[in-house]
Amino acid sequence: MLKRLLGCVREYKKPTILTLIFIIGESIIETLIPFITANLVNRIQEGARLQQEIGNKLQSADGFGAALKVAFSYEEIQNVLLSGLLLIVMAFASLACGAIAARCCAKASAGFAKNLRHDLYDRINDFSFENVDKFSSTSLVTRMTTDVQNVQMSYMMIIRTAIRSPLMLIFSVIMAFVMGGKLGLTFVIIIPVLGCGLWLIGRKALPAFRSVFRKYDRLNESIEENVRGMRVVKGFSREEHEKEKFGVAAENIRGDFTKAERIVAWNRPIMQICLYFNMVFVLLVGSKMAIEGASGVAVGQLSAMLTYGMQVLMSLMMLSMIYVILTMSAESMKRIDEVLCEKPSLQNPESPITVVEDGSIDFDAVNFKYSAKAKRNALSNVNLHIKSGMTVGIIGGTGSGKTSLVQLIPRLYDATEGTVRVGGIDVREYDLVALRDAVAMVLQKNLLFSGTIKENLRWGNPNATDEELAEACKLAQADEFVQAFPEKYDTYIEQGGTNVSGGQKQRLCIARALLKRPKILILDDSTSAVDTKTDALIRAGFRTYIPETTKIIIAQRVASVEDADLILVMENGAVAAAGRHEELLSSCQIYREIYAQQTKGGEDNA
Repeated sequence: MLKRLLGCVREYKKPTILTLIFIIGESIIETLIPFITANLVNRIQEGARLQQEIGNKLQSADGFGAALKVAFSYEEIQNVLLSGLLLIVMAFASLACGAIAARCCAKASAGFAKNLRHDLYDRINDFSFENVDKFSSTSLVTRMTTDVQNVQMSYMMIIRTAIRSPLMLIFSVIMAFVMGGKLGLTFVIIIPVLGCGLWLIGRKALPAFRSVFRKYDRLNESIEENVRGMRVVKGFSREEHEKEKFGVAAENIRGDFTKAERIVAWNRPIMQICLYFNMVFVLLVGSKMAIEGASGVAVGQLSAMLTYGMQVLMSLMMLSMIYVILTMSAESMKRIDEVLCEKPSLQNPESPITVVEDGSIDFDAVNFKYSAKAKRNALSNVNLHIKSGMTVGIIGGTGSGKTSLVQLIPRLYDATEGTVRVGGIDVREYDLVALRDAVAMVLQKNLLFSGTIKENLRWGNPNATDEELAEACKLAQADEFVQAFPEKYDTYIEQGGTNVSGGQKQRLCIARALLKRPKILILDDSTSAVDTKTDALIRAGFRTYIPETTKIIIAQRVASVEDADLILVMENGAVAAAGRHEELLSSCQIYREIYAQQTKGGEDNA
């Protein structure tokens, strides 16, 4: 898992390495500063002693000469000044190392997150519907946002704080023993105590942090459902119910975070106890040793010991925070790795065919179900043979398998059993891009992207001219309302096409598909929001604009398919009947009932 995630560092290895180098430099300088400071304090103390000695000499019998001899030792002042200058230089060097490390760290962590999102997005784009169904769209969004942010934070902490804190801890303990001798034994007591306490805190907080991410998925799902289904929610006056459902999801996350943060809050009091213990121990024992004249213990050593004690405790506290953040991120890493490791259920063969010769379609004994766990097939024993250029209508009740049937043609799913052929070749032998370029689908749920009408239409043909765009829109009966917009084809479409009506959206999607000039055109109930006259004009445009294209029209209205070369009647995932309009009226009871209900209001069945 770590190898795959670290593979996303790629071109940001250099700033990562530079961060580590400058962090090491900063740590070394910061641990040397108390050492230099201690020597400076000791020299100042020695200078004060010399000053007092000079005064004593002046009052003694030796007189002025002896005082002058002692005063000559004031060359120590130069050493003090040099030590002070060295401290200033070291302080600026530490500041520079820290600033450069922070800049490099920010660049490395942000770049790592960018690459990680890019790899996740590429992987998701390769997913089939089956893969997307496995994770759910809301979970994938959470993994690309919240989870990536957590991993980015961890990476930043690892290359900066997780390197700096152990180094500062080790260097500070070593220097404490060098400067204070036996006083350094205080760290033998406080480090295990603080380490064990912080480990227990992280261990207790881990379960709460882990449960949060699963609840984020449910929260995002609630948001997505409400945004996409806003009209339904308002139409049924379910605002209060949805608010309550969202509130429960938000409260669950708040509860878990509060529990985790309450545990983590023990960090500070444990650190404060260890800090004050260190201060009291150093001041009491150190002062006693200094007064008694113990070798190597002076005022400078005491100040250094206090500073090193603070550095040790701060390093341990930062290590505890790193542990907590890594604990949180471990679950995020696992969720991201699940996506990166997921293999698309639909893949190209080793030597794929890249040319679709024609739009003929064959289904041979096809059975299909959406999941291996499904108890029943969505399609059962489907046998079809459609010649290139035919117009095929599909009609049937909700759940009869109409959409499932056409989704096997561009290989959005693979047949569970049997074979689907396009152009006489098994769809599994085609290059996926080549196959899907030869098939244009206008789905039941039409989707326009944010951008101008031109930009949306050019999804069908990126190189289409303005004249070709207008021609396709005229055939789809969309040009009239587009010309009515002030900006015409430069009119901006809001996200999801919310600023156009359902019928307008359907016609723009049809125009987009026509621009592709596909071998096979599939309309999945794509004219349900237009009137029958417009529907007839659209179908007439198909005959003139793409006569050699195989056209499959899924419809609820018999009028939309009655002039088709072949009409399929679907029931319970099987083809109940197939034939032309007149044949089905005489031979198929289901078709006859649908026709009667739509044309005569069901009077024949009364």
